[in-house]
Amino acid sequence: MAARGTVKPSQNFNATQDAEVLYKAMKGIGTDEDAILQLLVARSNAQRQQIKVAYKTQFGKVGPTQQLLKRAHYKWRLRCIHTQTHTHTQCFIKVPAVSSRQDLVDTLKGELGGKFETLIVGLMAAPLAYDVSALRNAIKGAGTDEKVLVEILASRTPQQVKEIVAAYRKEYDDDLEEDISGDTSGHFKRLLVILLQGNRQSGVQGGNVEADAQVLFKAGEQKFGTDEQTFVTILGNRSAEHLRKVFDAYMKLAGFEMEESIKRETSGGLRDLLLAVVKCARSVPTYFAETLYYAMKGAGTDDDTLIRVMVTRSEVDLFDVRTEFRKLFACSLFSMIKGDTGGDYRKALLLLCGGDDA
Repeated sequence: MAARGTVKPSQNFNATQDAEVLYKAMKGIGTDEDAILQLLVARSNAQRQQIKVAYKTQFGKVGPTQQLLKRAHYKWRLRCIHTQTHTHTQCFIKVPAVSSRQDLVDTLKGELGGKFETLIVGLMAAPLAYDVSALRNAIKGAGTDEKVLVEILASRTPQQVKEIVAAYRKEYDDDLEEDISGDTSGHFKRLLVILLQGNRQSGVQGGNVEADAQVLFKAGEQKFGTDEQTFVTILGNRSAEHLRKVFDAYMKLAGFEMEESIKRETSGGLRDLLLAVVKCARSVPTYFAETLYYAMKGAGTDDDTLIRVMVTRSEVDLFDVRTEFRKLFACSLFSMIKGDTGGDYRKALLLLCGGDDA
């Protein structure tokens, strides 16, 4: 199926020319942020990877005096040492060791700042590397960012999950399952571990649809307390196609949607993960439309989530996310981003959005 992203490969693409444009945008005192965002948002991720190589090939050697002076201007302070034993002041410019090679991403980090930097650097990462890094940061920092674990592991395909697990081991020489297990607990951990196997059944198991609906109903609504393990096993192992039929059968049996039962019968991280699995089985674009809405709704903005979703869905299904967003809410994704963000950060997000559905 053709990708439904808002970002497409640029026609007449020339990585060498693009690298030169970026170099000029960051050369000298000051940075042309608009030139950077206009170019990078209009290139596919695969093209951005080519630009990275071209940039290092052309501009990998650190330039002479101008480069050092620019770095000194931005990064190093003029230090003056006053001594009582001398009548004059000795002033030094502290110049640290400089790498013999220039990397585009490192250069962007040095030139940009804040949320805009996070967004642009995110766009420069290959999709698999981006997911791997996001998961690593979610479990290796202070505390655990369960939101990231839920979002990535509930929405990615089994094949994508297997690739994430392999890439994580290659990048960090660690086992993702072990790291997540060490940072989580209970049925929440069990469902995460099931999802990490990437072994969902394929297709619809016709004879099991009604049975699964019955088992889920008995494990929740018909039981004093809740048999969470039943929810974990069925929702974690059945295919999306199969689950959609189970949800229909469950609705006829119980008189309400699966999501309503999950909200009543579970709580905390497990509830969030079960709901994400159900929503992604129904429609991944709808899940991300809701995720974006609640990242911006109310006081403050969850910029980490906003950036992560816009980066990861921009070449996958952001057109569909926009469509579902407009169906669900009283405004377009474009207008909500416009009202909730500012500056170059907003410009880049709106370009990624790819248009207004008002």
